[in-house]
Amino acid sequence: KRRGILVQVRIADFPELAKLCWNRPEATVLDGPVALSIYERNWRHVDEDALGADEAALIETLTNLHGNGVFLA
Repeated sequence: KRRGILVQVRIADFPELAKLCWNRPEATVLDGPVALSIYERNWRHVDEDALGADEAALIETLTNLHGNGVFLA
């Protein structure tokens, strides 16, 4: 939670995140900092060309809220 905003991310809603979380149930909901950490640690496995607008916006939001505007790929 940062600046009074709690972001929760349902894995199944974001295809590239779902690939990264292959070992978790699709119904899993992640807190924003956890989701950002998963993207950052596993970015080499993300197909950037396959990122939809919603998922790209999610990553930008997570980066701004929980990464101080810096994405550590």
